[in-house]
Amino acid sequence: MKYTEQEVMQFVMEEDVKFIRLAFCDVRGEQKNVSIMPEELKRAFEHGISIDGSAIAGFGGGVHSDLFLHPVADTLSTLPWRPEHGRVVHMFCNVTYPDGRVFENDTRYILKQAIEEAKKAGYTFYFGAEMEFYLFKLDEEGEPTNTPYDKAGYMSIAPADKGENVRREICLTLEQMGIHPESSHHEEGPGQNEIDFRYSDALSAADNAITFRTVVRTIAALNGLHADFSPKPLKGAPGSGMHINMSVKDKAGNMPLQDMMAGVLDKIPEMTAFLNPCDASYERLGSHKAPYIISWSKENRSQLIRIPAAHGEYKRAELRSPDPSANPYLAFALMIYAGLHGIKNHLQLPEPADINLFTADEETLSHFRRLPATKPDAIAAAANSEFIRGCLPEMMIRTFCSI
Repeated sequence: MKYTEQEVMQFVMEEDVKFIRLAFCDVRGEQKNVSIMPEELKRAFEHGISIDGSAIAGFGGGVHSDLFLHPVADTLSTLPWRPEHGRVVHMFCNVTYPDGRVFENDTRYILKQAIEEAKKAGYTFYFGAEMEFYLFKLDEEGEPTNTPYDKAGYMSIAPADKGENVRREICLTLEQMGIHPESSHHEEGPGQNEIDFRYSDALSAADNAITFRTVVRTIAALNGLHADFSPKPLKGAPGSGMHINMSVKDKAGNMPLQDMMAGVLDKIPEMTAFLNPCDASYERLGSHKAPYIISWSKENRSQLIRIPAAHGEYKRAELRSPDPSANPYLAFALMIYAGLHGIKNHLQLPEPADINLFTADEETLSHFRRLPATKPDAIAAAANSEFIRGCLPEMMIRTFCSI
């Protein structure tokens, strides 16, 4: 349900809400929040709630550090794991300077700009994330270990798959929050799991991805476990990806999928620093089905982009290089801009690579471009990119390339 500000205030009053979490993200995509009491909600809607930006990654220094959070009413959601009496809700926020100007490094706003740019051009983009994570045991002091919760494999079942009940609890919690998982299963690594989302508009998909990580970590902790979203938590085991399914429609309902894909393939080296922001991201790429060759094909999981077997509205392209350490607002924004680049310029896809790139010889691989091999290489590609400078504020590029 999409609430108005008045409806939110009425909901808070009638449903025994005692705490309102005002949620936002730092530039890395880590959710932050400040809790306010119901008496402060009217002030939050009218004027915003002040925070110290200097304490948030990418939100500025200590000289002019005051920023304001403005809750977005139609993102209201109840946190089901909190008490029913004295309930807790949260809303995502817009971030501004004290004078009301938009804060440049508000990544949610950056995605909204990309969506508006696509709308002006006559296109709507849709996304669905497939996010992998590991479940690790805790030690006697409650600190995370590197001991996986189980030793099960791909799509194993209980009792080998010990994460089955945890995943079910996560999915039920997400449903209570209005987020609809499509499927869940054990992944290839020991203690590794995956939960996939139904596709949605770009902003909702990014909000859902942020909420998903919070829910998974919370439910894991309630079960005495640690949920790890890093791209390569275990040496020698599969890394965790955030495969992003993407589709596009014009006003007539046509789907220029190949033009969109061509744009993403063209700009992917310059985007990689934002899709794979950790040093460990580059340990994952090129191993255990994580791509490093810039290519595409149908149904082929060794490719950077594959077109899954699907029909009608479910037809989509799957980008397989991003990992869960990426900020989904930035990832989706850049994918929209790259897709528009391909559509506007009628870019042509290269020939599909209908081969297994993980077993191909070096002579075959030498004909393909590759993703940046290290984080410094990816940052250099982003810093020198006219495309990136046209998509993101200079402040964001400087910030991201320095963390």
